Amino acid sequence: MTQMVHAPHRPPWRLRLPAHLAMALAVAVRLVPGDRRRFRLRLRLASSVRPLPAADLAHVQDVYRAVVACQPTWWRGQIDCKERSLATVLATALTGRRCHLVLGARALPAAFHAWVATGDGTAVGDDEAGGHDHPWTPVHTTP
Repeated sequence: MTQMVHAPHRPPWRLRLPAHLAMALAVAVRLVPGDRRRFRLRLRLASSVRPLPAADLAHVQDVYRAVVACQPTWWRGQIDCKERSLATVLATALTGRRCHLVLGARALPAAFHAWVATGDGTAVGDDEAGGHDHPWTPVHTTP
């Protein structure tokens, strides 16, 4: 049976503006030449929000949904979990709170994934790419 995927609802302006700005920055990071440079830049940007107070689960979920709803239609490439997760961290920071960027992997089927976590470690966005069937193991979490 085919499952219908509906377009997400438009988030409120208080989340839409930070989501658009953060997604533009995350896509711009993707244009940086060199895999190592992009990786370091993503980690540095995600770690720069450290001084902010931690966000609660409901706020991080709202920001994540806003980021997914605000993915640019003008971008001709694929927007991966790395961009969505970094944009969620940055958009949460633009609202005055912080969450953590988590990079993880799994053995079978072998894959890598990025998601965000709240201050208490609750994961948001880890259910993409079959996260329920084959759980992800966190490898690195930004402070």
